Amino acid sequence: QETTRILSIEASVGRTGAVPPVANLETVNIGGVQVSRATLHNQDEIDRKDVRIGDTVVVQRAGDVIPEVVKIIPDQRPADTVPYHIPANCPVCDSHVVRLPDEAKHYCQNISCPAQVKGRIEHFASKRAMDIDGLGTKLIAQLVEAGMLKTIADIYRLEMETLADLERMGEKSAENIIAAIDATREVELWRFLHALGIRNVGEHLAKLLANTFNDLETLADVELEELESTREVGPIVARGVYEFFREDHNLEMLTDLRTLGLRPRSPELNAAAALAGEVFVFTGKLERFTRDAAREMVESRGATTAGSVSKQVTTLVAGPGAGSKLAKAQKLGIRILNETEFLDLIEKA
Repeated sequence: QETTRILSIEASVGRTGAVPPVANLETVNIGGVQVSRATLHNQDEIDRKDVRIGDTVVVQRAGDVIPEVVKIIPDQRPADTVPYHIPANCPVCDSHVVRLPDEAKHYCQNISCPAQVKGRIEHFASKRAMDIDGLGTKLIAQLVEAGMLKTIADIYRLEMETLADLERMGEKSAENIIAAIDATREVELWRFLHALGIRNVGEHLAKLLANTFNDLETLADVELEELESTREVGPIVARGVYEFFREDHNLEMLTDLRTLGLRPRSPELNAAAALAGEVFVFTGKLERFTRDAAREMVESRGATTAGSVSKQVTTLVAGPGAGSKLAKAQKLGIRILNETEFLDLIEKA
């Protein structure tokens, strides 16, 4: 630990949109390392320690790696200091900065923010999202650095000739990438929602939202109260979805994608589907199929899946080694199937 002074505090922006506060310090030597910046973690930590610009502070290298402000020295505080608050607008793109309920961090809501764009595009193109084969981490970095990808929508502006001219990129590879991009212009709605990287919306919740609201326009217009009352969507997820569709930059990007021919496919509504209304949970070591395959089996027949056991769950499929989920399902009187019984059910559905 060493003592130094805070020259300024700035809100940096990470690739996930997190906006952590960082203190710029009078350079100090800590354990042989020159330290001029230290993390302040989040607004709660700033408030708890009452850290202000101009304060003399004790700094340490946490775990001998990341410098952090430990505490202030009150009797050395200048008279004109004022409390610091993370700004309401992103320091990079000027979009809304939001803190969701029960979360410590603040987040920039603009998925086209330059500070986030590389990570956002990597997620958008990934196998579990839009699955754009060939558009991997290295190529995305190359395209972002060349100024060819500034937003997600720019993926759909790429041309084969431009790609073919890139280093280590032949005409055939460029042709394959463009074909893979074009194949996603009519992607399933849940994949598109997952690909957007809305805070706390993974594959399962993306499928639930797609099946509940059926199209992007309806979801974008839904009120917060309706989102909060949706099964499995709590206040944190609801607020994240609601704020995402209230950010003008995001709406502009979605309009841009529509103009470029992206049309997410709405789920096929089939009330007569064999497993419509059923909710499945899978637990234990599944030996005859993977969890992803099991989810596809039930979701293609109108059911939904959940990650935990609750009163809303109708069926638990238990493999060897099933533990607390099995015990809870038994207590709640939920139907329990082994793998053979599950496959028999699927065959009849």
